[in-house]
Amino acid sequence: MTITLEPIGVAHTPFVDKAEAPRQPRAAEGVEGTIELFEGRGFEDALSDLEGWNALWVIFWMDRATGWRPKVTPPRSRQKRGVFSTRAPHRPNPIGLSAVRLIRVDGLVVHVRDLDLLDGTPILDLKPYVPWADAIPDARTGWLEREGAASTAHDSARPDDPGPRWHVELDPRAEEQLAWLAAHGAPIRDRVLLALSLGPAPHAYRRIRIESPGVHVLSLKRWRVRFVVDDTRVRVRELFSGERPSELATPRDEEANLHAAFIAAFGPVR
Repeated sequence: MTITLEPIGVAHTPFVDKAEAPRQPRAAEGVEGTIELFEGRGFEDALSDLEGWNALWVIFWMDRATGWRPKVTPPRSRQKRGVFSTRAPHRPNPIGLSAVRLIRVDGLVVHVRDLDLLDGTPILDLKPYVPWADAIPDARTGWLEREGAASTAHDSARPDDPGPRWHVELDPRAEEQLAWLAAHGAPIRDRVLLALSLGPAPHAYRRIRIESPGVHVLSLKRWRVRFVVDDTRVRVRELFSGERPSELATPRDEEANLHAAFIAAFGPVR
């Protein structure tokens, strides 16, 4: 049997690269974006009454997923898991499902918050989130419970993240560098904290190498984060550019210019 799906619209988000997209809507709290439905298909009427809800299910096609794998290593696991027990994009049919907050509807444009989709993701459907039907407060969290700590949230509160969590601290130099990057259009602080809160060990979703005894380096695209580990605490010492000075001698793009300015402000890697 063959099933043909036709997108109803497209997502517009700040995330253009798979490496920078949050892994879940919970990790994208506060991130705003839009879902623009296509014209000429009667979707104006289909959107009527939607503003009475404040949360939606967004069903989408993960168009940049490459092939499927029976077993994958999720960001929060130290071993491979069956793909159907994970949220990994490498599925037989790369259909995604995210619960987001509805802000407002402007014509064919649906404004939402807590959006974890890549920019340009095809949208397949929208459905209201119905708490009495969709929320299962006593639902188990499978292998996540074994990997991390049990939830401590009250029944009326949103459950805690059951996955493994490391405490991440930032040295003053790292704080200064992250603030500088945010002021220059590269806010990566949350990405650093999220990546390291999942643990300091190398992982398929975390490019980490051991630089020297007790000192590790995390790679986030073209940036490097130097940190040390103490029991269950990660302390970030500093950031540095992953670009070679010779590569920055001739500006290639805006990000290369940013790296050159960063090195001018904080000096070359030590």
